[in-house]
Amino acid sequence: MRATTLTALTVLPLLALAACGVTNSTSLGQTKDAPPSVTATTQLLGPNGEMRGSARLEQRAGGTRVIASVEGLPAGPHGIHLHAVGKCDAPGFTTAGGHFNPTMKMHGSMNPMGPHEGDLPNVDVAADGKGKVEFTVPGLMLTGGTAPLLDADGAALVVHATADDLKTDPSGNSGGRIACGIIAAR
Repeated sequence: MRATTLTALTVLPLLALAACGVTNSTSLGQTKDAPPSVTATTQLLGPNGEMRGSARLEQRAGGTRVIASVEGLPAGPHGIHLHAVGKCDAPGFTTAGGHFNPTMKMHGSMNPMGPHEGDLPNVDVAADGKGKVEFTVPGLMLTGGTAPLLDADGAALVVHATADDLKTDPSGNSGGRIACGIIAAR
């Protein structure tokens, strides 16, 4: 009887704590999946104005999460980058400028002098023309800070014709620009 009472006295407080419903907790006063402080969205358009996908950017503690979906693209990997200017004039989308690079680093996660904040991993497009990429850019701020992405001239998300080799400056040999979207805060 004494062992049963002792076990019950030990287990009951643990069960009570488990029932409190604390989820995604990493430490007191902080949650793992706090809502983003700022969000931005874009529609990715091809050179003839055709829909090629969409993206959502979420500013979070420590960086910005980029979630992009593409459609109607050739199968295979494609470079996708944040560009410094919020303009997407077709057909070549060169008005989006170069990659967003306030730290003046070299291009590519495999480059010892990179990556910069405009670098994203390739988006892999399946045979049906669809693909998705999710990635957090450490330190990137949409607004606030010393070099926000959404500054006076805005920013764009650009999809390239071929894979980014993740090391060659300035754009990873990723080919021409085939889709572009102006990033706008919501």
